[in-house]
Amino acid sequence: MIILGVDPGTLTTGFSIVEFSRGRTTLLACDVIRNRSSRSMPLRLKTIYDALCDAIDRYRPDEFAIETAFYGKNAQSALKLGHARGVSILAAVNRQLPTAEYSPREVKKAVVGNGAASKEQVRYMLKSRMQLATLPKLFDATDALAVALCHLQCTTERRSDGRTKRSESWKAFAVNNPERVIRQK
Repeated sequence: MIILGVDPGTLTTGFSIVEFSRGRTTLLACDVIRNRSSRSMPLRLKTIYDALCDAIDRYRPDEFAIETAFYGKNAQSALKLGHARGVSILAAVNRQLPTAEYSPREVKKAVVGNGAASKEQVRYMLKSRMQLATLPKLFDATDALAVALCHLQCTTERRSDGRTKRSESWKAFAVNNPERVIRQK
């Protein structure tokens, strides 16, 4: 299974492609889509859409996962984030990818075990869990990797209708998927 994870933003959108096969998770790509603040919003959104479509066409992911909007005090920022999320989801839907959404707390809890973890803690756990020598410098890229791994961890089995079934609890997930549990050495 190949998963495209996205951390949306109008200036910087992180994306990551991971493959889970034979009990191993492999990082295929982890990068950002950059936009200049001087560009108009429609052009920024087109850049995000086109880049994600290119990634989908190149890596042929089976599923798409995206971080939900973080509701802060700034309505304008939330609106812009909604635009980036919208074109990201549209790229996946137009390529007929099943789409899942995860809150920042869900992602951090899946990767670190603590929904209030810092970005630095998430980066450390990603590097450790994926056994990577280095990670991209920007948090947007590593956040996208965390989204992809969160989706991988939360997704258990396919029902006959093709929809995703989630585990009732983390313990049930570990019992039902021992090959997907990463054990520390």
